[in-house]
Amino acid sequence: MKKDDKKQQYRINEQIRVAEVRIVGEGSESVVVPTYKAIQMAEARGVDLVEISPTAFPPVCRLIDYSKFQYQQKKKRKEIMAKQVKVDVKEIRFGPQTDDHDYNFKLKHAKGFLSEGDKVKAYVFFRGRSILFKEQGEVLLLRFAADLEEYGRVESMPTLEGKRMTMFITPKKVSAAARKAAEEAMAAADKEAPVAKRMQQQKGPKEYTGPKVEGEDFDD
Repeated sequence: MKKDDKKQQYRINEQIRVAEVRIVGEGSESVVVPTYKAIQMAEARGVDLVEISPTAFPPVCRLIDYSKFQYQQKKKRKEIMAKQVKVDVKEIRFGPQTDDHDYNFKLKHAKGFLSEGDKVKAYVFFRGRSILFKEQGEVLLLRFAADLEEYGRVESMPTLEGKRMTMFITPKKVSAAARKAAEEAMAAADKEAPVAKRMQQQKGPKEYTGPKVEGEDFDD
């Protein structure tokens, strides 16, 4: 039988000071008996009386070797931890006037992220006076959410903080076919990236077409 341990999480044997307890076990019906009798039953079997539910009335106990009981509890905790899925947050950045090619490129990546179980943080970054297009940025994010409806759901609607309008999309469970399609699209988008970048460099940066204010720096 296990001796008292200062670090133990459960009361055992003589530590259990209530008048009676309910004994449960695998393959047997529960029974309520005086605590002293339950301890005698444990001693007769060469095991411990372990209190597993102290808040029940009467408290629930098991007749089991305490070391074995601790091992079982540790194993259960490991199984629970193994089932917990770590969710990463992937960022997708837009400008208020993102063109269709860049939009579709980022949409493919977002589908891939969500299909893999990652959360997507999509945001529009406004430079200088482009904050005048905040409504356009909100429309872009809502369009993005609608195009990702099969893969994720909106966790928070677009919110403007400083120069950023942000929206979070959390993943849905998707079919194997949809996941495969998203992965293929993501791979294809990665192959297209160098070409798209060269084309963008040839075109040069987009000019701001809104109202011009003297002394205003549009690239801040």
